[in-house]
Amino acid sequence: MNDTTRPLTLGCAGVHVLDHLVIGIESIPAGSEGQLVERIHPSAAGTAGGTALVAARLGADVRSIGAVGDDVTADTLVALLAREGVDCSGLVRKEGHPTSASVLPVRPNGDRPAWHCVGANGAFTAEDVRDDQLRDLTHLHLGGPEFLGGEAAASLLARARSSGATTSIDVLAPGDPGMLAWIAAALPEADYLLPNDEQVLGFTGVDDLVAGARLLLEAGARCVAVTRGAHGAVVVTPDEVVEVPAYAVDVVDTSGCGDAFSAGFLQGRALGLDLRGAAELGCATAAHVALGLGTDAGSYGLDQVRAFAATAERRVVDRALG
Repeated sequence: MNDTTRPLTLGCAGVHVLDHLVIGIESIPAGSEGQLVERIHPSAAGTAGGTALVAARLGADVRSIGAVGDDVTADTLVALLAREGVDCSGLVRKEGHPTSASVLPVRPNGDRPAWHCVGANGAFTAEDVRDDQLRDLTHLHLGGPEFLGGEAAASLLARARSSGATTSIDVLAPGDPGMLAWIAAALPEADYLLPNDEQVLGFTGVDDLVAGARLLLEAGARCVAVTRGAHGAVVVTPDEVVEVPAYAVDVVDTSGCGDAFSAGFLQGRALGLDLRGAAELGCATAAHVALGLGTDAGSYGLDQVRAFAATAERRVVDRALG
């Protein structure tokens, strides 16, 4: 793992989605009935797109790499990313495929069911990524390696590593042993694996989070940084286990919080923070995003997130991790 401090030039490859977040949901209307809501908000999202947006706000130089359709949804998604300073030249237009999109009715507690269209994400291939799009990166983050398959994902990550970049993986699909087998070839090419707790337990079939993370290390990942929602994060390497509490906030919307953690964690490592410091920055970024609607809610940057972290209340660390 390359821990040399370098400004983060981040490629976010893989899943790009246009979320439509709906606030003010009391229930899902029956039949053809209607219901007034407070707000409907479009936001760039996805394990690559959402991470790209947040990382750009944290000061990284970001390039989006992936597939969108040749439609107005793509125009909106690209515009939202470009407005944040994200280089969208790596997004290829797939004729005949709709741009991936979701509708998320957000409940008062921040939970949100979802309707999702896979769209062009299902047509993205490693061959869509030109070598020149990887050559100047300090880090390549692959969101949704399951769309490529393990061998193709490994090839893409290896191409970035050959140019000196570090790499990370964030899986979109729920945890399942079959899914782990499908992407297993990519794990040895990942400096960081960034799953959530349910994925770790589902991938490995164990009921102990640290034990599950260690099994993923044995499968090839060099470091496993696990998000745990309101319980914070745990980072596991062959040499240490680091537990970081979450920040206590009044949640508005939890969509994109995992992507926000990824962006904060990767920026923290690029800034030279140790694993604890990077995970704390990741948790602070996720908590800050949860305070608003979508990953682009309000106006924030690295200084604002750090100021928030310095004053926000921390939850008690859950040490029942084995």
